[in-house]
Amino acid sequence: MQKLSLIKTVRSDDPATACEFLTEFTALSKSRVKDAMSKGAVWLKKQKGKQRRIRRSTAGLIPGDILSIYYDKDLLSKSPPLPQLISDQGRYSVWVKPAGLMSQGTKYGDHCSLLRQVALYYKSKRKVYLIHRLDREAAGLLLLAHDKKAAGRISRLFQNRQVIKRYTARVLGNITDTLPEEKIDLELDGKSALTEVVVDHYDQNTHTSRVNIVIRTGRKHQIRRHFEMIGHPVMGDPRYGEGNKNKKGMQLAATALEFQCPFSKNKMGFEYTSGL
Repeated sequence: MQKLSLIKTVRSDDPATACEFLTEFTALSKSRVKDAMSKGAVWLKKQKGKQRRIRRSTAGLIPGDILSIYYDKDLLSKSPPLPQLISDQGRYSVWVKPAGLMSQGTKYGDHCSLLRQVALYYKSKRKVYLIHRLDREAAGLLLLAHDKKAAGRISRLFQNRQVIKRYTARVLGNITDTLPEEKIDLELDGKSALTEVVVDHYDQNTHTSRVNIVIRTGRKHQIRRHFEMIGHPVMGDPRYGEGNKNKKGMQLAATALEFQCPFSKNKMGFEYTSGL
């Protein structure tokens, strides 16, 4: 069985634990149910509560509970690439998310996400809050908070554009003459979007340009869409562009974060060497 989903309300005569319940009402073995639970594919909604992931196979059920499983064999069989801790500042930390690792999970599981991998790194002794995201195909720096107050303060830095985010990308073609003003100022989804670009070099052998980027707005897939719009898509981008596909993966990385720490008031700067 490759994929299934089940959403079912618990009755009084149903099994009293999550694993037994799902084993009875799906074609999955106990071992597969336990694996799916540990990887975040099972959800429980109490009558007076929010839906949440449950991981313990012995989690108890009462009539009226709503238990859900979203089973994807291919996803659950994957071994996630591991993130790298760059700096632990106590209330927040900075990590390198490798390409192929999601920022956060989906209803089908979260073991292939940065949030879950960081929680496992800290052995679930710290809360982990996602402040900003990177596309799954991209590598680079992400900042995570470890308490609600830190999450709120750091989120406001991003909302107020007080965090400088720098990226490096390799794009198709010679971009030198395309951007005389070193910026892409084109609306996305009806909203203003500004991407600042400095061309590092053009490689005639590969017909690609290495560019350094700062985004001043945070639109969805802003960098990838902007470079496609000007005819120089990011190399390896699986979604945007033509003539830019390869087997190396997407050549886009978040390489630097700069901001004033909301607690110490010190200027903080973190860098990642992408190798692009």
